[in-house]
Parts: sequence; C-alpha cells; structure tokens
Amino acid sequence: MTPGSEPRHAAHENVEERFAEEVVEELDLKPVPGPKPGEDEEPFPSMSEQISEQLGGVRGLIESSIPVLAFVALNVILGDTVVGLEKRTALYWAIGGAVLSALAIGAFRLARKQPVRHAVNGLFGIAVGAFLAWRTGNAEDFYLPGILLTFAQAAALLISVLVRKPIIGYVWGIMANKGQQNWFDNARLFRTFQWLTLVWVVSLSLRAGIQFVLWQMGEANALGIVRILISWPIYAATFAFTAWAIHRVTSEQQKAAEPV
Repeated sequence: MTPGSEPRHAAHENVEERFAEEVVEELDLKPVPGPKPGEDEEPFPSMSEQISEQLGGVRGLIESSIPVLAFVALNVILGDTVVGLEKRTALYWAIGGAVLSALAIGAFRLARKQPVRHAVNGLFGIAVGAFLAWRTGNAEDFYLPGILLTFAQAAALLISVLVRKPIIGYVWGIMANKGQQNWFDNARLFRTFQWLTLVWVVSLSLRAGIQFVLWQMGEANALGIVRILISWPIYAATFAFTAWAIHRVTSEQQKAAEPV
C-alpha cells in the first residue's frame, strides 16, 4: 500500500498516536509501571496488618490515650488531691489539657504529612466529652459520649445477628475479601460470622458496662484509668480472636478445596 493510500480510519489513528507521542515527549511523561510478567496484583494486607491499621498501631493506641491521660492527671493534680483548686476550676484545666493535647497530636501529624484519620476521630470524641463535662460541671461526663457510643455499637451488632445479617461478615468482606460479600452462600462462614458478632456484642457491652457503673458512681478518675488500661486491651483481644477464628475457617476450606 503506497503512502497516503491507507484507509482513512488508519490514517486518523496514526495522527492520534503521533500527537500522543509528542505530548508525552513534551511533558516528559513516563508511563506508570504495571506488574511484571508473572506477578499478581498487589496482595491484600495480612490480618495482623489489618489489626494494626484498625487500632492505629502502637502509636495510635498511645496517641488516643494521651488526651485521656492528660484529663485524668490534671483533674487529680489540680483538684482536692494535690493543689486543692475548686472542683470546677480543676475540671476546666483538665478539659483544656485534653483538648489541647488532642489538637497538638493532630497538628504534629499534619506537619509531618502523616495520616490524621485516627487523630481527627479522637479529637471529635474528646471535644464532645469536654463540652458535656463543661456544661454539667461533672468530670465523669467527659466519658459519657464514649460509653453511650459503645452501647449503641453493641446494640447494632446484636440487631444484625437477629436479622441474620451479621455485621462482622460485612466487615470481613470489605477488609479481606476484596469487597465481595459472597459469604452468605458459605454456611460455615455464615455461622462463624453470626457467633463472632455475638462475641463483639459481649466485648463492647463489657467495656461500656464497667465504665457505666463507674460513671453512675461518679468515679471520674477511675473511669479514665479503666478506659486506658482495660478498654483497649479488650478491644485488641477481641479483634485478634476474630481474625484468628476467620482465618482458621477460611484456611481449612481452602485446603479442602485443593485437588489431592
């Protein structure tokens, strides 16, 4: 075929190709490298990595505890126990210390261009609790929003079991099954998600229940200690047990499906 006699659509494609090449060359663009031959897509994080992400890692646990620790420490030191300030004055200083420490954590993460999701979530909870404690003048009310939220989470999980739509199953589908919710057709997985969701109901109810009793007793300082030393370990242990139980079932089913 002589030059100029190629089909019109082919000539049009050649013009587009040449134009694209010129744009790439002019802008010094480089193609995004794709997977090499024989390589699969990027693997999903392991369950341990997912647990770390959900908890924010060790650093996330520490950062989430700092505002609570600041609140407890200032309330104790400035209150009747040490300095002897008037109750409401000591409370205001404790509220200020908690909010400022939460803001400082968020600012530090922003300055270092690090993810601030956990810091923002923590700041919101601290702000709501601080406002409530400021309005009532009771230090224990600083923890009330978190207690009520935990009870609400337990109730939602329980309802999901009763309607046979266990929330833990949906969470697993998003986190570890590439967004697919095909576990409904797997009877064993479905049963596993049902009782694991009940485990979470018990875990959350235990955490919130202990704190609620202390809130009713007006034990603000004990509430802070319990939140730091008990709540997070219970949460971490429940998450780890959930990951182990699911991994056990899926691994056994994968082995059973492999050809002999």
